[in-house]
Amino acid sequence: MARTEIKREILLQKYELGKLLGQGTFAKVHHARHITTSQSVAIKILDKKTIIRAGMMDQIKREISIMRLVKHPNIILLHEVLATKSKIFFVMEYAKNGELFSKLARGRLPEPTARKLFHQLIQAVHFCHLRGVFHRDLKPENLLLDDNFNLKVSDFGLSALSDSSRRDGLLHTACGTPSYVAPEVILMNGYDGATSDIWSCGVILFVLLSGYLPFHDRNLMELYRKITRAEFKFPAGFSSELRYLLSRMLEPDPSARISMTGVMETEWFLNGGGVTEGKKAMGTVALARRVTAFEIIASAPGLDLSGMFEAGGKAEARWFVARAGAGAVVARLEAVAEEARLKVGKKEDGVVRMEGKAVAIDAEIFEVQSGLLLVQLMLAGGDPAEYRRLWSRSLSPSLQEIVSV
Repeated sequence: MARTEIKREILLQKYELGKLLGQGTFAKVHHARHITTSQSVAIKILDKKTIIRAGMMDQIKREISIMRLVKHPNIILLHEVLATKSKIFFVMEYAKNGELFSKLARGRLPEPTARKLFHQLIQAVHFCHLRGVFHRDLKPENLLLDDNFNLKVSDFGLSALSDSSRRDGLLHTACGTPSYVAPEVILMNGYDGATSDIWSCGVILFVLLSGYLPFHDRNLMELYRKITRAEFKFPAGFSSELRYLLSRMLEPDPSARISMTGVMETEWFLNGGGVTEGKKAMGTVALARRVTAFEIIASAPGLDLSGMFEAGGKAEARWFVARAGAGAVVARLEAVAEEARLKVGKKEDGVVRMEGKAVAIDAEIFEVQSGLLLVQLMLAGGDPAEYRRLWSRSLSPSLQEIVSV
């Protein structure tokens, strides 16, 4: 009997699409394999019409910029973003062992295992906070495990940047998963993103070591009452050091809640194997960059956002991040245009037009947070081949001095 061959869908002539890993309201996630390198990846597929109809364009752009900013061993890596006329594709690191949530369904974890995963969670979240990124939906379903059962934080769809706060310095959008959300988020009086993430990490630690939630009730209002009053009981086997850490993380008053540095200095956190290595990694996060400043431009050709958010949108998009003021970025763009023998045209609404005999390029500047800009270069007209030549030979190298990650 002849073997029946299963035909696999080839996505954009690069990836062989595999099994469905998960599905949500706005996206599906598939396992996939790069057809040239055989590298396994996870591809998040979003429908453009659905996103535009739901008014989520800005949220998707923010998620892309945030994932580019938070490159860390314990955070899922965004390899590239691709697009067709109808779909957007996030090509991400594949975590072979799936969600931490599925492992917890079998019961609580041994304390050494829980401590290792908690170390990795704190390292990743601390790294985000140092870069002004707040996750806002930390829970076991958004924590993945790789081949070696190392933790990877995923799903930054609800995350916020520090500049999202109002004049009071606080965030005001109520979001997250009820059982993991901090009291101040429920009370809707404004909250600090870092402090609320610490609460969620405390709930996760409790679940890792007990196998169940500290706050649970079928009635949502009763659940919120328990959370705002921090009404929970420790299992009999929890040590005094662990109880101290959890009581400080699950402190209902955010002003009295333990800081991330405080968490790392507690006896339970420092106890057990691997602590020296963990502390060294924390120091690396705070004092050194893990990637070169120009890496984001080097990877830009793979970040093809052409037509991503508008039907028939402009083609050949290139993105980079600049840690500078808008005036400095515009000045550098003008200098680059002069070097490439391009004339600088309109400068309004954050758009700089650069024109030559064969090509026209628009550079649009977005403020991601104070002192951090996202700059998009798009082919506005003319020859795409000439635009790509200018990008590789003139624009990309000349813009290096203002690029940051």
